[in-house]
Amino acid sequence: MSPGGVVNPGAAPARFSLNQETVRQWSMPELVDGCLAAGVGAVGLWRDPVREFGLRETAKLVAGAGLRVSSLCRGGFFTAADPAGRATALEDNRRAVAEAAELGAEALVLVSGGLPAGDRDLVGARRRIVDVLGELVPWAAAHGIRLGIEPLHPMFASDRCVVSTLGQALDIAEQFPARQVGVVADSYHLWWDERLPADLRRAGAGGRIVSVQVADWVTPLPAGVLLGRGQLGDGCIDLRAFRELADSAGYRGPVEVEIFDPGLWARDGGEVLREVIDRYREHVA
Repeated sequence: MSPGGVVNPGAAPARFSLNQETVRQWSMPELVDGCLAAGVGAVGLWRDPVREFGLRETAKLVAGAGLRVSSLCRGGFFTAADPAGRATALEDNRRAVAEAAELGAEALVLVSGGLPAGDRDLVGARRRIVDVLGELVPWAAAHGIRLGIEPLHPMFASDRCVVSTLGQALDIAEQFPARQVGVVADSYHLWWDERLPADLRRAGAGGRIVSVQVADWVTPLPAGVLLGRGQLGDGCIDLRAFRELADSAGYRGPVEVEIFDPGLWARDGGEVLREVIDRYREHVA
């Protein structure tokens, strides 16, 4: 029995991974207990709650429970135009790589960063991402961590991520060895793009798919849009087709449910996890 009262009627689907933000209301021990009770074998972790509980303590807790860490989120924000901002970003990402290694994470997810204040040069911002990655990749390789560039929906291009399509993410990743830099395919950010099937095939052919994440698209979007991810099946994305596209491209790893939704966070965590697993079976598996 988890703190949220989850009773395991049978293990969650084998490829199911629970991103920590989906049940943000849970502490780290509650997350681990809840996953064990529900038969969840993998989790995606976030740096802030890991630091809050303690990096070593989290690594010990997760490893002791036999949980796979499908990803650590997040590094990135590489687009600063000034040398000091670039140095700060590089140092933070080196710390993120070290944290991912301590946790045994399979990948460090990178959100590349938006336009600096007053800047309108998207091409230049993307070029700076490549420059910083050139310094970060050897550090990540030395720590055994694979980097995953996550494109975000174009509505985030100004302030969070100038990489808006999987093709753009691949254009950057392919400048580095596939074993070191790949891409993250998130249904919420990519479902709208008619080039997605071809880009997933390209990513799969190059061995570049690091992670697959799912959430649904529900309108109207809330103010600020960041917390607008929908529960699986509540929106307009064909989530099973998205997962099948990734599978047909050769992806065989965890499928991580990552939902930012204050409505879910206000509910009992165990109830949310049961519902998410049921929705995953119905709409994704």
